[in-house]
Amino acid sequence: MAEVQEKADSGKGGKKRAKKMSVHLDMTPMVDLAFLLLTFFMLTTTFSKPQTMEIQMPVKPDNIEDLTPVKAENATTIILGEDDKIHYYFGLVDDNPELITTDYSANGIRKVLLTPRVRQNTKMVVMIKPMEGSRYKNMVDILDEMKITDTKRFAMVDITKQDIDLVQSQN
Repeated sequence: MAEVQEKADSGKGGKKRAKKMSVHLDMTPMVDLAFLLLTFFMLTTTFSKPQTMEIQMPVKPDNIEDLTPVKAENATTIILGEDDKIHYYFGLVDDNPELITTDYSANGIRKVLLTPRVRQNTKMVVMIKPMEGSRYKNMVDILDEMKITDTKRFAMVDITKQDIDLVQSQN
């Protein structure tokens, strides 16, 4: 605690002077309290855990003939292009589909993934094909959109020459 210490000083020449008082403040209880609070909050705080995206990788089949091809009415292809653009079409590239360009906003690809054509078809497979000029951020963004829209069946697929020609013919 605090204590007052008095110094007796008689002064010079027989004069009486006022007594000088110095205050000594003991900081030990305050430091103890600070460390007690610090320890309490450190032990009771929950730290944020890093969030990871869970991806289940498919098992490689023994025979390539065992794979069943996707039907045109059950296919949606998303092509990740340059400059944060997304191109998509419904069906297969062999059927000469209409290529539509959009972006990563809520009114862009998310709106497409929430359309009844995609949502109500339980066999719908969304094929994601990154182009050479697309960025890693674009791939993470489209995987986030798949999670947000609760799209169950999607696959990362290598882009074909036909897809590249389709994108270049639109530009």
